[in-house]
Amino acid sequence: MEQTQVKTLVTRPAFQAVGLRWEGTFAQAGAGEIRGLQRALQSRLNEIRYVADPAVLLGLSYHVTPTRDSFTHYAAVEVERAEDVPSGMTRLSVPSHTYVQTEHRKGQQIERSYTGLFAWIEREGYRTVPGTLTHFELYPMRQDPYDPDPAFTILIPVERVY
Repeated sequence: MEQTQVKTLVTRPAFQAVGLRWEGTFAQAGAGEIRGLQRALQSRLNEIRYVADPAVLLGLSYHVTPTRDSFTHYAAVEVERAEDVPSGMTRLSVPSHTYVQTEHRKGQQIERSYTGLFAWIEREGYRTVPGTLTHFELYPMRQDPYDPDPAFTILIPVERVY
């Protein structure tokens, strides 16, 4: 499949999320550890109150170390109110950002989707927003996390270079 992508800028308001936390290396993530986290969230979704859209699973990624060889990832859902957080879960506050967004479709290579997105950011005069939130992904909740060919939306916080 040809790897074409439409990139759009979207501004998302701040939101609250509740989910499960994982920390590890990119190698561990590549080996599938995050998929188990997503499956665990799917199985515990009914424990989370005030879910804004139960059809969407969020994958929020944050840098942890200065060398950026490890990161924290949350499998979460957006909530209208972050109250009564279930045991073992975490409450998150995501500030408002402008994001560059694209759809990663089945049959495309994930690495190429990200490479293309980062090239677009630089070419169009943007940069990633300094800080810890590196990107997030929107998955269909019903999608099997172990599907080797997933479809999802990628959002990377950006700002215009002046």
